Amino acid sequence: MHFQEWLRSLRSSVGLKAPESDDLRSLLPSLPLSNFSLSSFSLSPSSLLGLGALASLTAYYLVTRPRPMRPPCDLQAQSVAGEPSCRRSALLEDDSLLEFYYQDTRTAYDMFQRGLRIAGSGPCLGYRKPGQPYQWISYTEVAEQAQVLGSGLLAKGCQPNPNQFVGIFAQNRPEWIISELACYTYSMAVVPLYETLGLEAMVHILNLAEISLVICDREEKAASLLENKEKGVTPKLSCLVVFNDFSDAFLERAKNCGVEVLTLAQLMVSTAVVSLCCSGHCCNVLFILPGKPKGAMITHGNIASNTSSVIKILEGSFVIRQEDVSISYLPLAHMFERMIQVSMFCHGARVGFYQGDISLLMDDIKTLKPTFFPVVPRLLNRIYDKVSYFDPKLVMRKQAELSSGVVRNNSLWDKLVFNRIQANLGGNLRFALTASAPISPTVLSFLRATLGCLIFEGYGQTECTAGCTFSMPGDWSAGHVGAPLPCAMVKVVDIPDMNYYAKNGEGEICIQGPSVFRGYLKDPERTAEALDSDGWLHSGDVGQWLPNGTLRIIDRKKHIFKLSQGEYIAPEKIENVYMRCVPVLQVFVHGDSLQSYLIGIVVPDPEVFVDWAKERGFVGSYEELCQNPDLKIAVLEDMKSVGKEAGLKSFEQVKDIYLHSETFSIANGLLTPTLKSRRADIRRVFQEQISNMYRKTAI
Repeated sequence: MHFQEWLRSLRSSVGLKAPESDDLRSLLPSLPLSNFSLSSFSLSPSSLLGLGALASLTAYYLVTRPRPMRPPCDLQAQSVAGEPSCRRSALLEDDSLLEFYYQDTRTAYDMFQRGLRIAGSGPCLGYRKPGQPYQWISYTEVAEQAQVLGSGLLAKGCQPNPNQFVGIFAQNRPEWIISELACYTYSMAVVPLYETLGLEAMVHILNLAEISLVICDREEKAASLLENKEKGVTPKLSCLVVFNDFSDAFLERAKNCGVEVLTLAQLMVSTAVVSLCCSGHCCNVLFILPGKPKGAMITHGNIASNTSSVIKILEGSFVIRQEDVSISYLPLAHMFERMIQVSMFCHGARVGFYQGDISLLMDDIKTLKPTFFPVVPRLLNRIYDKVSYFDPKLVMRKQAELSSGVVRNNSLWDKLVFNRIQANLGGNLRFALTASAPISPTVLSFLRATLGCLIFEGYGQTECTAGCTFSMPGDWSAGHVGAPLPCAMVKVVDIPDMNYYAKNGEGEICIQGPSVFRGYLKDPERTAEALDSDGWLHSGDVGQWLPNGTLRIIDRKKHIFKLSQGEYIAPEKIENVYMRCVPVLQVFVHGDSLQSYLIGIVVPDPEVFVDWAKERGFVGSYEELCQNPDLKIAVLEDMKSVGKEAGLKSFEQVKDIYLHSETFSIANGLLTPTLKSRRADIRRVFQEQISNMYRKTAI
């Protein structure tokens, strides 16, 4: 029997089409198939060994041969046009936007109750101690504790209505979620607080929301709130609940200024359980920086519609199962992480919390082995930087599968090459979602190929509850943020000053629908700036409709500034380009209307900078190299080269940079909890260096 005939005979035995010569050559490029003709090749004793190996690989290929994912709509028409420049999801039958997916899930409370019915005594919230496996609290236990805690809040004077605001000032941990559910159980609203707000912002929030009770994870945080009470600037504050024990000295301080302090256990142990009274009104007030904090009022209906829309899009490709698990490390003070968790709870799945130390995150991931990974582009960039050394030809083979709609982790290349990357993220990933900032198409395509899991990209903001667009399953192209979610109408409107016009499919992105917030708490002026008279939310971002109905983020209206010659600058776009430079970890681009050019503050990557410098003849410690003026020039030239390749105009390129050896972080106040640059604070911290650069380059 000829070999080609033998391959064809497999069709009847395995029910699959046997690969032809070209298939095998693409599958096995390292084998010398070009040295013989498969059609004339005959079996002989001397060929048996090689043929056996080839037959085994062929059989493996037949079993694991990829099948493209069937998209839920025509990928060339992912959204439907309405009025000029306005589009809706192609998954909708008409212009009626989606408010809920399951009939019994109209509130965030309903969604958890659905998960409780599915999972019962199954695991819900996980935590771990250093070096230990994860321990789990069941859905039943979480529900019981939430009801007891909620009853305790009522006993301390909280009212069971949406105008009762309860502060939560804590890192991600199970008690955060139990406290949140306690508020939902009795129709109270949650106001998340976080350390980087600063004294002035914290006082403003506590007074604006008239918060009398705050739940804290540590005595240190409770003490910072108590200090405000002692100064007389937060008169409404009357009760602090701390997750853990606190000192007698702290208790005495609190008594002296009329504040009751107790542990979470003390609040729960002495409480009579009150019957439930959940409503569907405002359930969250999320305060947004920079500048004077503004509290975005998010309702249960907002959460239900936004979560339901993602479930709708994924219904044919990724259905969350009870055995799924997500890693929680992104701030719970922001809606992206909260929406992920609500989605998990709705299906009885698990959420495991990191230990609270970002340096231990990878160890937590390896231990937890998540199937669902919410991630921000900054972290994906770090992963990419560490694994992008792979032979591009190997990655291109997986990317070729991606272009045909195939996503998998069981190919020959996964087994032989990419399994180590996948193992570093626990080895069980099925789904990753990135949002909060733009991500490079190069990085996204590379990681979709090497991680072998579904990676979706979304776009949105707090005021639309998290997302308004989302990648469509089966569309693994990069460079856009997907089509409108089924809960949102999205349009672009003219920005004449920036030469963007809706007639060209470009302009400021505006959102309308059941996921759009109610407004800013007690702030009608700024509410009117964000929401127009027709209920459209103006995002401040600039988008472009692509021919396939997806949206591309092309610019930023919020942080736009003019140079002295009249050119408009979008610094975040430029920063995202420069982040692709090998030696660059972080970059801040600065300019103003009195200057004709840009300068930058650059933090080199500590893990690669020393070796990168050594390759160019510079030797020294990381700190010493950051002070080397000749090396600074080399970094600047590398940035300009990358900028030119990315199509930056000459006026968009920085003319000088300052190398800084300390990373921008949440701790030093230069990053927000979602890892975005605090532009005003960075500008203030580096004012001397900025002035020096302009003074020097002007000479």
